[in-house]
Amino acid sequence: MLSPMLASFLLLLLLCRISFCQYSSDQCSWKGSGLTHEGHTRDVEQVYLRCSQGSLEWLYPTGAVIVNLRPNTVSPAAARLSVCIKPSKDSTGTNIYLDRSGKLQLLLREQDQAQGKVHCFSIREGALFIEAIPRTDISRRITAFQYELVNDRLRAETQSPGAPCQPCCTDAEMLLAVCTNDFVARGIIKRVDPEEESSSVFVEISRLYRQKTHVFVSGGVRVRSWTGNIKMPLQCRVKSGEGEFLFTGTVRFGEAWMGCAPRYKDFLWLYHEAQVQGINPCHVDTD
Repeated sequence: MLSPMLASFLLLLLLCRISFCQYSSDQCSWKGSGLTHEGHTRDVEQVYLRCSQGSLEWLYPTGAVIVNLRPNTVSPAAARLSVCIKPSKDSTGTNIYLDRSGKLQLLLREQDQAQGKVHCFSIREGALFIEAIPRTDISRRITAFQYELVNDRLRAETQSPGAPCQPCCTDAEMLLAVCTNDFVARGIIKRVDPEEESSSVFVEISRLYRQKTHVFVSGGVRVRSWTGNIKMPLQCRVKSGEGEFLFTGTVRFGEAWMGCAPRYKDFLWLYHEAQVQGINPCHVDTD
């Protein structure tokens, strides 16, 4: 018969194991622990994630995890989606493969994950197979990444976001960007900071039309202005203090990336011309 103290310890261990392998309430994210595989280092666990974006975190990885990305839609367009993953720079302990009907293709080695670069593949190519690297010690290791589902047209832009320095080739594309992009804002460029693979454009916003996530921060209740950073490729020459712009773009893994950015006066003329012709794809309050 177990002593009360031992019974309490075993119950606590069981609860810890249960708590370490769980989905978020919306089944967008999963957090697990290799501690649940103790004594079964060859176990393979199936994980199903059903959202357009989320995350995975696997503590003390042992065995393997197969990650099935199944969006909650029956639309034929779902087959044209791509999956993009961005590993945490502290991610370690595993190699990540594409599981193509049982044939594994290496996607990310353990040492590659520390670079934190975005990697994309078609959702039709298969599931992710995450295999723990056998260790003799029990030091803390975590494999972690964020994922997003994007349409195939945006796949190249996500791997090298904003690659074209002039993404809107026509007036129609510019008007459509204002209606469909993740953020639309009127403002000025205050500063441009070169980084390793991109430039960070610090902007001050006087009119915020839309933002998918809070990439622009309010200056306060009494101050109707916002500030934030927008990423651009290094090869796109941009300077501060060159007038007022209408910034549009996409949000990828929590970062704003520049799309169309016409001078505001040019957009205003284009918008009013389209309004007269009745061809505006949506209404924008320009007052």
